[in-house]
Amino acid sequence: MEKCDDDCAVGHNIVVSDDVKSYILQRNIDFRVCTTCGGPVLLSTAVKPPKPTDYEIYVGENIIYVSMYQARYMDRIDMDMIPAYGNYL
Repeated sequence: MEKCDDDCAVGHNIVVSDDVKSYILQRNIDFRVCTTCGGPVLLSTAVKPPKPTDYEIYVGENIIYVSMYQARYMDRIDMDMIPAYGNYL
């Protein structure tokens, strides 16, 4: 899959909030935005591994993988996409 610069998916700009960047850098792991019945969520790749079709957004040395199905509808990745009911690392 083609890679892109800091805050974008190929052909579509997705902004990553500063809070999410800090969250990812503190944990030093990769995350994936995936589809759920309640909307997009941001989970550790240990919980939801990336797919070859995902777009990649780099946050320092870490990557946010974005489902190609979610990427076309997203403009921003915010803290409200991180499940409040668990610390999925």
